Amino acid sequence: MLILAHMSLKLDNIKAPIAHEMEEFEQKFRASMKTRVLLLNKIMNYIVKRKGKQMRPMFVFLSAGTCGQISESTYRGASLIELLHTATLVHDDVVDEANYRRGFFSVNALWKNKVAVLVGDFLLARGLLLSVENKDFSLLSIVSDAVREMSEGELLQMEKSRKLNITEDIYYEIIRQKTASLIASCCAVGASSSGAGEEITKLMREFGEKIGMAFQIKDDLFDYGEEEIGKPVGIDIKEKKMTLPLIYALSKAGWVERRKIISIVKNESNKPKKVKEVIEFVKKSGGIQYAEEAMNKYHQDALLLLNKFPESDYKRSLIQLVQFTIDRHN
Repeated sequence: MLILAHMSLKLDNIKAPIAHEMEEFEQKFRASMKTRVLLLNKIMNYIVKRKGKQMRPMFVFLSAGTCGQISESTYRGASLIELLHTATLVHDDVVDEANYRRGFFSVNALWKNKVAVLVGDFLLARGLLLSVENKDFSLLSIVSDAVREMSEGELLQMEKSRKLNITEDIYYEIIRQKTASLIASCCAVGASSSGAGEEITKLMREFGEKIGMAFQIKDDLFDYGEEEIGKPVGIDIKEKKMTLPLIYALSKAGWVERRKIISIVKNESNKPKKVKEVIEFVKKSGGIQYAEEAMNKYHQDALLLLNKFPESDYKRSLIQLVQFTIDRHN
């Protein structure tokens, strides 16, 4: 098994086997968002300009290379995922009344809700048309399934968080749908677009799902970090989100302490001092260590699935990309 020091994991190095494809993808993706409507074009340019680390397309291309040949279908699959995922983010910002995303103004903050909703609809339609026009029905099926799962996961979390009665099983189901389903679809799309059969595509989907689970647990651990990078410490508690470290800590607490902590999350999560109290309770109860162990288990299980593939530069980079998601600081 490949063990890598965090310092050596730079995205540019990981990207090396697919650097040319990623550049070409960027151009194809921009082209897929072109429109004759001036306002829409302006917004599309803004969205493209503020792109993040591009880990989703990287998962698509590296999975395709690991399973077979990168093809034109791979580019379309990566574009489809980016279009549909960007649509869900634009709509999420409207639902959450969020003015910022990753340090940039959100579309709804700059152009108001009505425009943002229509932009999200446009992106969804572009993704659907891109697939239908090229008869990429298997890719469309994989990605549409992920969008359905993401919506269900979001609604399940809303339903459960009202009562703050989320068990570990429900937590795993929420993050499987909300986060893991998207990374699973990236890996499945990569496999399917490379000419891999149903069995290999399913295996890569499972690999991506395990990585997505580990990714989200890592994200939830940031809430209990020492420094504010990417997302503020304690933000999940402030938003009354029940994540694995807290769920575990509550399961180990006595009735009185449990009631007290739940009451703080429910009624006083806007007070920094009280949020700090919850963070200390979780740390003292071993919630951080428990979540880290769960994350590492998903990580190891994912790597075991990759053992079934022959060695290649693509596979090595895929393993490094997985390590990068576990080691990241934001």
